[in-house]
Amino acid sequence: MKVLVIGAGNMGLTYGASIGQSGYLDKEDLMIYDKSTEVVEKLREKNNPNYEVYDDLEECLPISDIIFIAVKPYHNDALMEEMKPMMNDQQLAISIMAGVTIDTIQAGLGIQKVVRAMPNLPAQVGKGMTSYLAAPEISRIELWMVEDLLNSTGKSVRVDSEKFIDASTGISGSGPAYVFYFMESMMEAARNMGFSDNDSKVLVSQTFEGAIELFNKNKLSPKGWMKRVASKGGTTQAALDSFDDNNVHNLIREAAYAAFNRAIELGKPEEEVELEK
Repeated sequence: MKVLVIGAGNMGLTYGASIGQSGYLDKEDLMIYDKSTEVVEKLREKNNPNYEVYDDLEECLPISDIIFIAVKPYHNDALMEEMKPMMNDQQLAISIMAGVTIDTIQAGLGIQKVVRAMPNLPAQVGKGMTSYLAAPEISRIELWMVEDLLNSTGKSVRVDSEKFIDASTGISGSGPAYVFYFMESMMEAARNMGFSDNDSKVLVSQTFEGAIELFNKNKLSPKGWMKRVASKGGTTQAALDSFDDNNVHNLIREAAYAAFNRAIELGKPEEEVELEK
């Protein structure tokens, strides 16, 4: 099996590194392509032991069995136009382009075996969360291979419709930024209280890590854990009351829906024109 990753950005290189380190493939069977000569030269200088680097799509695409498409959604049309003449109906494409539907990719590439996936940034440290949807033309054995490749970056969940791919964009795809937003606010509060930058970081990061560990090792809901931490009239309850008074719960929910709706918009062809203005 030969795997090609198109796009040497953050997620493309994450898949290249994770799949390479997993031991599934030999170096010559894992390829990364980028149209930027400068990017390719830098990657070749690093001489990564896990994959080969290409700047000519004709050299790597026709010989690939599974192709990861890891580019920005507004590059979609031009890329697929270039790819289509080199594709064959036995190849399988895995797209991580937000908002671009399976039907669009099938029509654009002239193939039926398409997986649409939504990973997130923690994939870079092996803690990623990927939701994915597979076209019905993909066999069970091919699905196992796809899942193994996706799980090289963390965990994955197969969903039933594209609605849930767009929805997971608003939850797990964009979600790490929500966590960082909250962390930054807490760190700023700590600094204002007199803690150093380093102590603020440790206080907040360890608090998040500990809370997540508790949540993952127990069946208690987040609301249940809040009740365990807070006592009536105590300090934690004062903070939670402030959240409620400022409508933080609804604001977070609305933010997730904003990301969800944007994911849908990104799949519309007219977005390319709007984004490049």
